[in-house]
Amino acid sequence: QGQLAESGGGLVQPGGSLRLSCVGSGFTLTSYAMSWYRQVPGKERELVASSGAGGGASTLYADSVKGRFTISRDDFANTLYLQMNSLKPEDAAVYYCNAKKLWPTTVEYWGQGTQVTVSS
Repeated sequence: QGQLAESGGGLVQPGGSLRLSCVGSGFTLTSYAMSWYRQVPGKERELVASSGAGGGASTLYADSVKGRFTISRDDFANTLYLQMNSLKPEDAAVYYCNAKKLWPTTVEYWGQGTQVTVSS
């Protein structure tokens, strides 16, 4: 059974930066599409950024974070990253790491989440 563990959240002032990490165990990231989601109380979990399987050459970002956030992965270290720059108060949320593959069967893992607070 695979597991994901996020770290790197915390309190940062508007305009600041944070780097989130997500370490996978019990499975190999290479075969999985890896994503970051975020959720605030009372709202649905939303996709922030995705990195395709097989090295992550393809990436996808929510419009709200384009140009500010960068998703990257180190498949040798089984780790996913999210570099967040120019943070805004509306970026505050619990950030979750997700791993998913569809073949030969659908397998999906979620991390426990890490809190990001953006406040002066």
